[in-house]
Amino acid sequence: MSFFHPTSLHAPQLNYALPSAAMPGGEIELHGSHLEPASSRLPHATIGDTFASVTMSRSDRATVLVPEGSISGDLILHRGGEISNPLHVRIAVPMAENLHPVSNPTVDANGQVFTTLSGSRGQATPVSIFCIQRDFQMVPFVRELMNPTGLAFDRDGYLYASSRAEGTVYRISPEGAISTYAEGMGIATGIAFDAEGNLYVGDRSGTIFKINPSREIFVFATLEPSIAAYHLAFNAAGTLFVTGPTTSSNQAIHAIDRDGNTSVFYQGLGRAQGMAFDVDDNLYIAASLRGQRGVVRITPRREASFVLSGSNLVGLAFVEDGCAVLATRDSLYHVALDVEGRSLVG
Repeated sequence: MSFFHPTSLHAPQLNYALPSAAMPGGEIELHGSHLEPASSRLPHATIGDTFASVTMSRSDRATVLVPEGSISGDLILHRGGEISNPLHVRIAVPMAENLHPVSNPTVDANGQVFTTLSGSRGQATPVSIFCIQRDFQMVPFVRELMNPTGLAFDRDGYLYASSRAEGTVYRISPEGAISTYAEGMGIATGIAFDAEGNLYVGDRSGTIFKINPSREIFVFATLEPSIAAYHLAFNAAGTLFVTGPTTSSNQAIHAIDRDGNTSVFYQGLGRAQGMAFDVDDNLYIAASLRGQRGVVRITPRREASFVLSGSNLVGLAFVEDGCAVLATRDSLYHVALDVEGRSLVG
């Protein structure tokens, strides 16, 4: 085991970083001592071998901007010729580009990730849904599906996709064959299955539909309309959690019980979008918290904390080995968070 030996009593000392994970372009706030400018010059940082700018520094705090091209490694603060002790930070790396996700990616039983090239409403794209294989190879999976939005797998390995342009939910075989599953869903956006195989569809104009395995359609709940999309996720107890971005910076996450009764689970987020649960029923959500954008964790006791910094996030999904896939408006990123995600079905 190696130990850090400061070069002087006034060398910068790092105690912890918040958050300890970020995307390129995100900010990491360092807490410690002797972090203020030296000789009127701001410190700078390195993450591994990569230079990183410091945008603010005080004696006990400094903010580091994570540059493009960074990878996970030790963050060190450089100040007036002296260096700090290292703190390990985790940096998301690009996984797939030239996409257009508008909600969570989803993951099949083999660990493959599926995401959309959705396009603007009414715009047809050459490929609608891509499969990102375990070696990060991106291959076309579905063509000629208008504005795919929400994605979810059933227990039999069929992929379901909503079309917000058509108000239709499509069922897609493992080979990519498309059939219509349900129609008349309004502006169909987020979708999710419960443990009994019922499919829930969020119509962003204000309705959550429930479709049973016999394809009978019910109005399950009504909410305030969203300016973008509804995003749906179930916890272990079978409660449906819903977000729908509005213009408010004090946005709520709604919880809907099995009988369709709606309550506010948490309030105080900005532009809350895609969500995922871990095995301990902590909720992870792409949102802003206290002016910072990234991934927010909310415990079952409704305690919120910032776990990853990053802009333009629309959703996330957990994959194997504690890693997460992050969806921005045009790309997917991969990052190790040491979080075991909850199964999306059952």
